[in-house]
Amino acid sequence: MPPSPDRIQGNAVLFSEMTPPEGGEDAFNGWYDGHHTPNHVEGVPGFLSAMRYKSAVGPHYLAVYDLDSVATLDSEAYKSRKFTPDDQTREMLNAVTGFTRYIANEAVCMARGGDAAGALDAAVLFCEFFAVPLERRGAFEQWYDDEHIPMLLEDPDWLMARRFDIVDGDPEPYTHLMLHYLAAEHALRSDALAAARATEARKAFAAEPWFAPLLVIYHRRGARFLKS
Repeated sequence: MPPSPDRIQGNAVLFSEMTPPEGGEDAFNGWYDGHHTPNHVEGVPGFLSAMRYKSAVGPHYLAVYDLDSVATLDSEAYKSRKFTPDDQTREMLNAVTGFTRYIANEAVCMARGGDAAGALDAAVLFCEFFAVPLERRGAFEQWYDDEHIPMLLEDPDWLMARRFDIVDGDPEPYTHLMLHYLAAEHALRSDALAAARATEARKAFAAEPWFAPLLVIYHRRGARFLKS
């Protein structure tokens, strides 16, 4: 059976960033909104919904596709679009830069007040990427899930946090992706975040040489694309 139209959050995500060619931002957005996103969400079973974001520091865009599972991307419907794109898509993909693509399984999702559906379309998406050594992953995940996320959610504008295990990524070999859904960017200057970064456990991790997260901030662009 097809997914219920009100099921918009999945068990996995496809995280894809692109920068349009200079002077081609309008054409890029027209293609992405009117062709690329609908082609995936409407045409591929297991794609539940998609939200697009834009960086405040330049014409850099992000799309987060919520998937039923990572197996969605093994389907013939998806692979035909990826490996044999139509002429419009091939032309645009040859013109974009700043491309990233990460496929990840959701491991943990915590929402303030339990309202995951309300938090999913938050105005700001704060993204963290980590490359965690295999021998430290258990301790890192326990700290992040049991201490760090609950402390962040003490701030009323920190609406939700999702922790993902990356199963495939390009261009960097990150192991973990964290998506934080914020009501406003000033949550990144909150007392809750400062306190979460000041604990003994967090300080101990931060002293390890691998602890060098990539932090990226995006702002929601438009409405979520849903299956019709």
